[in-house]
Amino acid sequence: MRKRKKTYSCGMEAVLAIISGKWKFMILWALANNKTQRFSELRRSIHGISEKMLIQELKELQLDGIVSRKDFGEVPPRVEYSLSPFGIELAHTLEPLCQWGTKYMARIGSLPSQIAAE
Repeated sequence: MRKRKKTYSCGMEAVLAIISGKWKFMILWALANNKTQRFSELRRSIHGISEKMLIQELKELQLDGIVSRKDFGEVPPRVEYSLSPFGIELAHTLEPLCQWGTKYMARIGSLPSQIAAE
């Protein structure tokens, strides 16, 4: 695990220390729904993520104990990613959030994405 500050003011702060940013949520969701995936499969399932960003986010999630990486030591390289038991428990907590997003997807999509800075 990466070194983090040891105390948090609330549980949400602790969660955000692990899964901050857009892509980590999407990686978690993709692995929760498809169990084990190779790198290329994972990249195809997450629209808009660059290879560099996927590599970086997977490394961080692995260091935090959320994602497991299995290297088969073959040529050509074969590596599979899956959620650890810790990651599976975290992914279950995202289900209600996804349901809420699905319910209000049209409404959220019609909101102004940015308020012009004055």
